[in-house]
Amino acid sequence: MTPIALRSSPTRTRRRKATSAVMLTLTGLATAVAIVPLIWIIGYVVQTGLPALNADFFTQLPTPAGVSGGGIANALVGSLITVGIGIIIAAPIAVLTAFYAASHANSPLGLAVRFGTDVISGVPSIVMGIFAYALIVLPQRHFSALAGGVVLAFIMLPIIVRTTEEMIRLVPGTLREGSLALGAPEWKTSWRVILPAALNGVLTGLMLGIARAAGEAAPMLFTAFGNPFMNTDINQPIATLPHTIFVYAIAPYADWHAKAWATALVLIVLVLVLNVSARVLVAWRARKLGLSR
Repeated sequence: MTPIALRSSPTRTRRRKATSAVMLTLTGLATAVAIVPLIWIIGYVVQTGLPALNADFFTQLPTPAGVSGGGIANALVGSLITVGIGIIIAAPIAVLTAFYAASHANSPLGLAVRFGTDVISGVPSIVMGIFAYALIVLPQRHFSALAGGVVLAFIMLPIIVRTTEEMIRLVPGTLREGSLALGAPEWKTSWRVILPAALNGVLTGLMLGIARAAGEAAPMLFTAFGNPFMNTDINQPIATLPHTIFVYAIAPYADWHAKAWATALVLIVLVLVLNVSARVLVAWRARKLGLSR
């Protein structure tokens, strides 16, 4: 039996190598199928939107239909305000919820929180926009930046909760046990020991939530609604970058179409900067804590 097994071993080795080569080729093709459309889309947006970018585009207000020039200064400010309202609402709620879900993972409420965040993350953003419309816009009887910020908070919440919870669960249990053994109450242990240890994941979750919410256009149709003028009042309609892209894209004017592509390019760059910043921040903190190799 042994000589036969030894004689057949090279055949099995070649078969395994061939299978490995085939599978690696398939995974490479699958990766290309996912990456090539992304590169194609980004390249087309850059090619189409870059010619319309200039200094006035970032500093001027939109011009009336048929008038060339103008910019998206009001949309930049509006997106900053609505996303800021959203993160102010979502961040503390999400972090506290994540701490409870991580500390009481098997409790009925902990399981319900985890299930609820998974369900909310799968709800279409336009449905969240309708909910915010019924919750805030109808009682106020007008659109507002506040309503836009609230719906963005709904969108950010599950992303921040799940990311923070996973990072908290990766913190060694000995840190928590040591703090409790020294007499620290549980809330102080979570605040002074667990949170700093999981801060990389918390910050990453915040930035990913912001990046996701900043590109949502459908909820803005039911909440912020848009505004052709500069506005900083959170109780009034306000322009945002995604809504501006929608308005310009459906207009029958070539100049507005060019502005739509340019605005899309600005939004893509902002989202890319947020994602890269999250990774750089994580790497910087890991190096600072001596965790990098």
